Amino acid sequence: MKAIAAQPARTRNSVMAYAAGALVTLAFLIVQTLGAAARGAPDSFAELAERLSPAVVNITTSTMVAGRNLPAMPRAPRGSPLEELFPDLFGPQGDGEERQRRASALGSGFIISADGFIVTNNHVIDGADEIQIELFDGGPLLDAKLIGTDAKTDIALLKVEASAPLPFVAFGDSNVSRVGDWVLAIGNPLGQGFSVSAGIISARNRSLRGTYDDYIQTDAAINKGNSGGPLFDMDGNVIGVNTAIISPTGGSIGLGFAMSSNVVTKVVEQLKEYGETRRGWLGVQIQDVDEDIANAVGLDAVKGALVSNVPEGPAKEAGILAGDVILNFDGKEVSDTRGLVRAVGNAEVGKAVRVVVFRDGKTTTLKVILGRREDAERDPTVPVVDKGETSGEEEAMGMRFTALTAELRSQLELDASASGVAVLSVDESSDAFTKGLRAGDLISEVGQKPVTTPMDVTDALKAANDAGRKSILLLVHREGEPRFVALSLTD
Repeated sequence: MKAIAAQPARTRNSVMAYAAGALVTLAFLIVQTLGAAARGAPDSFAELAERLSPAVVNITTSTMVAGRNLPAMPRAPRGSPLEELFPDLFGPQGDGEERQRRASALGSGFIISADGFIVTNNHVIDGADEIQIELFDGGPLLDAKLIGTDAKTDIALLKVEASAPLPFVAFGDSNVSRVGDWVLAIGNPLGQGFSVSAGIISARNRSLRGTYDDYIQTDAAINKGNSGGPLFDMDGNVIGVNTAIISPTGGSIGLGFAMSSNVVTKVVEQLKEYGETRRGWLGVQIQDVDEDIANAVGLDAVKGALVSNVPEGPAKEAGILAGDVILNFDGKEVSDTRGLVRAVGNAEVGKAVRVVVFRDGKTTTLKVILGRREDAERDPTVPVVDKGETSGEEEAMGMRFTALTAELRSQLELDASASGVAVLSVDESSDAFTKGLRAGDLISEVGQKPVTTPMDVTDALKAANDAGRKSILLLVHREGEPRFVALSLTD
């Protein structure tokens, strides 16, 4: 009886437990479904396309270019009936002279303000003497004024005057975009007029060839003519400017690249304010740190940017030296040269920043007042070093080298300021040969100490061996370009 009486209680408990579990499962499935819906493909892009397209423009450019040189044609006497009937045969072309013709090109762009500022690619308008804008709703073409360009990021800013406020779109934060997010590209592919394509972000932080590259890779169809058009996220914000494709056919194969909005917005702000870019300049030549270099200088990890040369400029004034490894710039950790270049370029000209360098086994913090990169590029400087000449010859690390003489300077086309030891030959089985050293190279530092004689080199090697180093750092110059090379001391 007790057992029979207890049965209903157990049954009720089981039913309640089952119901509770079912509710939890149902709630979990609902959350999963909602999450999947939020991340999945939208039912349609029509609403976004309808809302965003009016801010996208077609860009037509024209340029006067030289025509072909045609061979001189026979000329009849002046006043001949033939000259009257066939004037083209007796004009400039018939004289073998070069004719001018007008060439046109098409691209895309997008309006970023109601008063008519338009963003596009620099290569779309480069060299054009006439730029015209076609709006989405048709109407007469609008003449555009070029406000400024930045070849490094391939961005240009235009301005048009219209009788009424123009529809425009806003930039979003490309840094929050993720691989796999849906994106929408709108533009003028192959001159076919306004066109929309959709895809996902395939990769982030791509670099093609530029110093400041930060491309979003997408499989949304991008073709010739899409250049300069916007790449939108699903909120309708511009997260990239469609710039390039990789394709063996010239058409889209799903490898499109858009310059990220976080790069573009800074460029556009400067072009709007100054008509040109104003990037920070540290004034150093740098190279990436590899495992051998890290070991040679005593770093505990492969990180930072190794300074290979310090010309006259902000870094030299602040005390940064060749051989320093820059670990932190303005409060940001430096992982490699690309990261440092971008951080410096984004910094304000004239700003005083703290730079942490690794030198002689310890870190040192220096204050640098940044210059302007564009000014430095227009007026480059070269460091001046003069340590005189000595003589002698030695072999070490698979190389035969000697001190510089007047004859060697002439043979190697070195100027009077060059200092170091000249490499005469390199054993092909040596680590030096594997690392790229060749006869004719100039070694100016060994173990981060200046060298001018073979004895300086052997002294530096002995000091490194005595310190238990597994490798040693050499500063090598070739055709005026310096670079650090770490050679093994264990062979």
